[in-house]
Amino acid sequence: MMKTAAIYDNLEFNEKRPLVQVLFETTFTKEIRIAMYKGNEMKEHKTSFPIVVEIVDGSVNFGVEGKVLNLNKGQLIALNGGVPHSLKALEESIVRLTLTKSDEANRVADVAEK
Repeated sequence: MMKTAAIYDNLEFNEKRPLVQVLFETTFTKEIRIAMYKGNEMKEHKTSFPIVVEIVDGSVNFGVEGKVLNLNKGQLIALNGGVPHSLKALEESIVRLTLTKSDEANRVADVAEK
């Protein structure tokens, strides 16, 4: 079975919080778009499962392991489960998050609400 999604379709930004949308699920991953308005933050959090984060557009400060990495359009980072991390958008940014099938997409939405 084939699935498609478009990262820029129905794209919205919210000044108050990041907007989280599941693009699709596969047999092994969940692909999620996080639209971050300039200044939006996702406070420090972690998951039990590995993740991959891709900056599709924009620029974010990515806090991990006591450091703040400035990640820009086109950059990716992979984390093992249990690694605390945070994000702050320096400009309007689109983040693609790949979760394992075992992870919960609503957990990401909960982090965005805080």
